[in-house]
Order: sequence, then C-alpha cells, then structure tokens
Amino acid sequence: MSTTSSSGPAKMLIDGQWCDAAKGGTHAVINPATEEVIRDVAYGDRGDAARAVAAAARAMPAWMKLTPYDRAKILKKTADLMRERADSIARTLTMEQGKPLPEAKGEVLHSADTFEWFAEEGKRAYGQVIPNSAPGKRHLTIKHPVGVVAAISPWNFPITLQARKIAPALAVGCTIVCRPASQTPLCLIQVFECMVEAGLPAGVANLVIGPGSDIADEFLDNPVVKKISFTGSTEVGKMLMRRAADGMKRLSLELGGHAPYIVFPDADPEVGAKLAVTGKFRNNGQVCISPTRFYVHDSVRKKFTEAAVEFAKTLKIGNGLEPGIEVGPMFEKKALASTQELVDDAKNVGARILTGGRRSDRFDKGYFFEPTVLSDVPLNAKMMTEEPFAPVMPIVGFDNLDAVIAAANNTRYGLAAYVFTNDLTTAFKMAEGIEAGIIGVNDPVPATPQCPFGGMKESGLGRELGHEGLEAYLETKYIAIKLRD
Repeated sequence: MSTTSSSGPAKMLIDGQWCDAAKGGTHAVINPATEEVIRDVAYGDRGDAARAVAAAARAMPAWMKLTPYDRAKILKKTADLMRERADSIARTLTMEQGKPLPEAKGEVLHSADTFEWFAEEGKRAYGQVIPNSAPGKRHLTIKHPVGVVAAISPWNFPITLQARKIAPALAVGCTIVCRPASQTPLCLIQVFECMVEAGLPAGVANLVIGPGSDIADEFLDNPVVKKISFTGSTEVGKMLMRRAADGMKRLSLELGGHAPYIVFPDADPEVGAKLAVTGKFRNNGQVCISPTRFYVHDSVRKKFTEAAVEFAKTLKIGNGLEPGIEVGPMFEKKALASTQELVDDAKNVGARILTGGRRSDRFDKGYFFEPTVLSDVPLNAKMMTEEPFAPVMPIVGFDNLDAVIAAANNTRYGLAAYVFTNDLTTAFKMAEGIEAGIIGVNDPVPATPQCPFGGMKESGLGRELGHEGLEAYLETKYIAIKLRD
C-alpha cells in the first residue's frame, strides 16, 4: 500500500500539504474480511474543512484562468499514474472495502477512464452565438465555472464516485474539497497522490477525512462553497437539499435506488439468470444501481429461478485478496444485521429461501453473508419496498407488460431498471414506460464515462458523467452587445 509516510496515520491533503488533523484526531480503518485495523488515518473536523475550503478559494482564480488544454494535461497524467499503480490502489481498496481484487482493479481503471474522458470533454465547454434580435445587437453565451465545489461520497465505490465529481469540476476550472467515507479513505489518498504527482497546483483539490455531519455542516454554512455534489442515501440528500436552500447552493444528488430486473418469455431464462446474478451480487449487492426486485414472467419463472439458484451457489465467497473470489465481505458489521432483518422479514410474510439467507459460518472473522435467492416474495416484504443494500435476490412473477411496468414504478425510487428481452418493441415500451434515469436492456452493468448517470423521483437531482456531468459544474453567462451606429 502506497501512503504519504511509512509510519503514523495516513494524512489529509490541504492546500497542497499532506497534514494531520489540526486537533490530532485519528480514525482506524478496518478490513471487513479480517476485522483487523489496516491503518489509522488523520480524522479532522469543521476547522479542517474550513481550511480546505479557504485553500480551494485561493487556488481558484489561477486555476480557472488556465486553458482547458493545460488542465487536461494534469487530468490525463493523473489517469496514466492511476493505471500504472492500479494493482497497488486496488489492493488497498479491497482491504478497506472488501470487494474482490478484480472488481477493485476494474474500479481503479474505470475511474482513470473518467479522468481521461473529462480531460477531453473540458475542451468542449461550448457557448453559442444566438441570432440577433435587431441589426445593431449581438447575442452570445459563454460558460463559467460554478466555483468552489464540495464533494461527499460513500464507501461502496470510494474512487469511482469521487472521480465522477473531481474530474469534471477540475476540467472546467472549479476547485474542490472532497470528503470520503470514513470506512474507505486510503485508496482515495493514493489517487490524490497521483493528482499531486501529475502537477496539480496546491489547493485545487483537497482531501478532508472526518465525521460526515461535521464536514457537511461546514460545506453548507460556508458561503465560499457554491456547489455540493453528494452520493449517498435519499434521507441525507433531502437534508442537504433543505439546508442548501439557505445559501442557494447548487446541488448534484445521486441517491438511493431500488432497481427492477424484468425478464420476458422471449429470451433465454438461463442467460437472463446468469446476467441477473452477475448484476445482483457484484460488490455484494452494495451498489446503488444493483438490480433489487426480480420480476420474471410466469412462463419462464421456474427455469429462471432454478438457474439463478445454481449460479448463486457457485459463487466463491472469501477474502477479496485471494484468487478466484467472486463475493467478498459486507462493508461493516452492522450491514450483516440489517441484511438478516430483511431476509427474516421476507420469510415471516411468506417468502421461501432457496439458497443462503444467513451469515456464512465458514469464517471465524469477517462480515460474510451468503448470496441469497428467495421466491414467492410478497410485495409487502421490506426488501420489496426499502432499498436492500445487500446480497439478496427476491423473485416474483408477472403475466403482462402493463402490470409489470406499474409494479416497477411502484416505488419512490427511480435510479436504474433492467429489462431482459430479445423483442425490440418490448424493449422500447419498457424503456419508455419505466420511471428510471438508467435503463439496462440485457446489460446489468451499464455505467460508462461518456453516458449520463442519475435518477428520477427520489433517486436524485442532476446527472454525472457524459456531457451532462460537465454542465453540472458550469454556469451559463448571456452577453448582449449593442453595436455603435
């Protein structure tokens, strides 16, 4: 593991300096596979966040005056360094988050692609010339960076979800203060090392680790922060939205999801089951766009269910650093209890557990829960109404298209949805009818840097990635010019 020093707590980055918390606070990062402390990290507070915001404000005038080509060179170099160090960063990510090493490396490489893509997209922050309204007038628009940005991200994709904020913000001339999850800061420290070595000027990007509520309070109350980009729960997103109104701060919110996965009878149910298991148990189901409600046409439900159970049973569980592991531990101990509560509730209201359903007894330590498939799950079960951030796969039947669209939309969430069909008409009807920001047709892993990512309803506001993700960090200035006669 690369760190800024070989001993003592890993440090934060404020104004170009690797530093301890001003009050000396530290926090232990735990390996969820072994329950051992990996390393202590500097753990700050509002005062440290305020110092970082002030540094970002000082750095912004010079940073925004650079050409997008100059900013792009630094972002591209960051991407190159991340790829060179992908194995090391991935190992750190697996140790502190739990996901299997191949998944972790995939996250690092995907995030590097995000940096590279926005390096180029930042050169395309176009304005426009608008036809004049009178002979002596001219109208045009130009783009302007929104200002100092605060970025708050969760533990499940600690690099990816910050890269989606850092890369577009820096590409257009904003400066940024990042607050990672307390459980998974070490891999992001390594990414920041890449940014520094790539030539990022002091203060342009800052990393503050500390309690989420304290750091968020500073971001919300500090008038220098012009925008907050948050990925996390719907409940916290609503709180940020309410409080951000007092300062008229811009918001990007990528919140909770409860994605339906709908299987039609025209497609191979065994292939659909394999794709479903791949999408469901990736990162132990701890994915905001993970399929979480499985609606399978009655005519193929038996075949689909049998295949899903068999595929789930073959998944190899264990420490993500070991070869061949497909499912690692859950991210922390309390996640085991919440998952068990969901399974027990479903069982109590009539669901059948076909495989899994409990904490694995194969390990003396670690937060391992068996991949779980359930059938005959009533629609009033908690896992059908609440976001199940867990390795549980509830299967229910349906018999017609309109009914399944209604079922899919019967939730406050609208982040992602999945459709398995070989019929183009069905695919379009579902894509147009389902209330979700992301629709995967025969694709359980749809995210990519060049395409917009975000939700409808209570799943958030705005979009990350794609050119929409660049616009989120820009203001549009309209310029009217009256020519001399």
